Amino acid sequence: MKLTNWAANLEYSATAIHYPESVDELQEMVARLPKVKALGTRHCFNDIADSPGGDLISLERLAPGILIDDDQRTVSVTAGTSYGVLAPELELRGLALENLASLPHISIGGAIATATHGSGNTNGILSTSVAAIELVRADGSLVRVDRSSRDLPALAVGLGAFGIVTRVDLDVQPSYRVRQDVYRDASWDLVLEGLDDVMASAYSVCLIGDIGGSVLRSLWLKQRIDDGEGSAPPSICGGVWWDDADLRPDHALTMRRGIPGPWSDRMAHFRLDAPPSVGGDELQTEYFVDRSHGPDALRALRSMAEQISPHLHGMEIRTVAADELWMSPAYQRDCLSLGFTWRKHPDEVLTLLPVIEEKLAPFEPRPHWGKLFAMGDLAERFSRLGDFMQRVHSYDPGRKFWNPFLERLGVAGPGP
Repeated sequence: MKLTNWAANLEYSATAIHYPESVDELQEMVARLPKVKALGTRHCFNDIADSPGGDLISLERLAPGILIDDDQRTVSVTAGTSYGVLAPELELRGLALENLASLPHISIGGAIATATHGSGNTNGILSTSVAAIELVRADGSLVRVDRSSRDLPALAVGLGAFGIVTRVDLDVQPSYRVRQDVYRDASWDLVLEGLDDVMASAYSVCLIGDIGGSVLRSLWLKQRIDDGEGSAPPSICGGVWWDDADLRPDHALTMRRGIPGPWSDRMAHFRLDAPPSVGGDELQTEYFVDRSHGPDALRALRSMAEQISPHLHGMEIRTVAADELWMSPAYQRDCLSLGFTWRKHPDEVLTLLPVIEEKLAPFEPRPHWGKLFAMGDLAERFSRLGDFMQRVHSYDPGRKFWNPFLERLGVAGPGP
């Protein structure tokens, strides 16, 4: 089997990939196969989903099976469904999710397993919307874990370690409109001086640009609009409002020129019908630091601009609210996320990562689970890692879902 991730920087070392068309078929596969992992939309840049010498299982052939529970205010959906498929369906029913990530292309199961997130001072990672998870355990049994269980804070960011997640229940709310405004050429110095105010200036705020430049490429404000058309300042930190009227009709970004629209068309940065980011010709890294350390952490990175910028497409800087999910990079602290979209320079990037991590060490960075990082023993960064591994052992004593990625986390794994 020759299969790579989206960016083609990783070739999976599993022996086969399976596409069950029903949950019953999936249960039979999991019970029969000695070593398996779930594979999502392959947007991870590391081997978190690999199963060396084992098998991979994709749920892409399971229908979304969208079910609304009005009493619980949740939606149930198959884990292989993308947010880009779910979001417009919810909008048609007058419902919404709290937030979306930059890319709508990613599967719900993969996104929650890796602590993927959007932005906003009051918005948690996508896993904080998880009300329940249904999964197939190593023996093929189907179990459901909801908020009444002490296990959900472990499983909501499960790193693929507990089993094959089949369905996810997510909190929903009434639909809302969003006005999205984009500014270009905001001053880095002014942004750093007023970073807290900038990141608090809208429901969701993102900064995008070269860490070594004098100005940011773009600054994205997404405002929730209750009525009317809303408004936006003509300038932020010296940056000017970006009229995207000259963009090609097929442009991948969802800029929309300050025109309010449904959340499902505004909360993601990229359109589902176009290749996201730079089309996979990239590598990605992301670290989370306490929001109070944000300006100093960014200044530390700017001091490394000569080393970083030659290998960088750009950085995406966002905020994430604290949560209580054991393996969340935002566990018990409000965070600023520092995302790097690298050029396809694998040797240089892998050499640079330990240097960046050492520079950020005073700010106790935590990595994004689906992206590239060098740090190994993470027990100091994730205080519940030992508890997490014990819970993994209770679900998978025979190590059916174990892999080298989990081995590298620095805590003894389940089983012998």
